[in-house]
Amino acid sequence: MLEMKPWYQSKTVWGALIAIAAPLLGRAGLELGGAEQAEIAEALTALAGTVGGLLALYGRLTATKGVGG
Repeated sequence: MLEMKPWYQSKTVWGALIAIAAPLLGRAGLELGGAEQAEIAEALTALAGTVGGLLALYGRLTATKGVGG
């Protein structure tokens, strides 16, 4: 695993967060099965990637200095 990605684009991270939150939600009366947890993780991963891309684009468009090496 040489390629790195931000934590918010990881399905594993989102799945773990949802797995942690599921019992708490269950105590509040909202039951999440495995399929629902997987769907939520998939949606959050896609959302996080979209938000990350939009923030990167915004940052580049509003930057006052160029990028250089």
